[in-house]
Amino acid sequence: MAVRADDIIDRRRLRRKLTFWRIVTFLLLALAVFGFSYWLFPERVGGAGADHIAKVKIEGTITEDEELLKRLDRIGKSALVKGVILSIDSPGGTTAGGEAIFEAVRKLAEEKPVVAQVGTLAASAGYMIASAADHIVARQSSIVGSIGVLVQFPDITGLMEKIGVKLEGVKSSPLKAEPSPFSPTTEEERAMLRALVMDSYDWFVGLVEDRRPLSRAEVLAVADGSIYTGRQALEKKLVDSLGGEQQAVDWLATKGVDAKLSVVEWKSTDRGGFFSPLSASGIVAALFGLGQQGEGLVKRLGGESMFLDGLLSLWQPDPAALKN
Repeated sequence: MAVRADDIIDRRRLRRKLTFWRIVTFLLLALAVFGFSYWLFPERVGGAGADHIAKVKIEGTITEDEELLKRLDRIGKSALVKGVILSIDSPGGTTAGGEAIFEAVRKLAEEKPVVAQVGTLAASAGYMIASAADHIVARQSSIVGSIGVLVQFPDITGLMEKIGVKLEGVKSSPLKAEPSPFSPTTEEERAMLRALVMDSYDWFVGLVEDRRPLSRAEVLAVADGSIYTGRQALEKKLVDSLGGEQQAVDWLATKGVDAKLSVVEWKSTDRGGFFSPLSASGIVAALFGLGQQGEGLVKRLGGESMFLDGLLSLWQPDPAALKN
């Protein structure tokens, strides 16, 4: 049977369509593989398949970040990483969170040279983490310091009286579940909290004394909660040099790291769940209709601290002072 010309044309069109969809399917599959690989190993897919300097950003309010701890551990084990830059921009956070990251950085420093590069701010637990590095570089106008510990709790007894609410309870001893926002703080409770705070403060001072070229008396002189510019911090030996990332790379070069190596950021592999985009500051900003700009403002005013549990090593500037 003779094949009609129309049939031949239809077959050619069908072949072209099949070829087109095969190419599209291949490209989509390749893109999916690339995306999945980036999700699992962003540092390799992102261009770090060769020797490089790893950069880790530590930003915002510090808590016990399991993903960050695991990332630092992976960096320490990677044969491709020759040196590490900790890029720090944080007002601090929980003391326990700072302690966990401090210990992880010290463990990392046993494997690779580590330098901290301070951006706008490294205060309280942020400075604690910076002090774990082998060298600290800060901008001349960076804010550094605020060495200290605090514990905060609200007192809503006045509000309860106004709305006619009273809390009743039975407890095993006077200091159980104290301090409480539902009752005035007693002198015994304040003494308990002060002992707690001063014990952690003494531990914090010991860390700085161990990590910085300072005597205990010199550390105590700067550990009164004061903050300093990078220039002042250099004079007080809280940082080692002034500059930015290039100065951090230059220091790594003195430790045998090739200064020509690429600096590759090791980003978080935690894609989060449903609530991950809703940071504490984001929630506060949303409640007041402030949007993304408001979220940054809330962070700067220390708004995230109201959601933190435990002892805090957190720089909290007076909001009124920020208006000047």
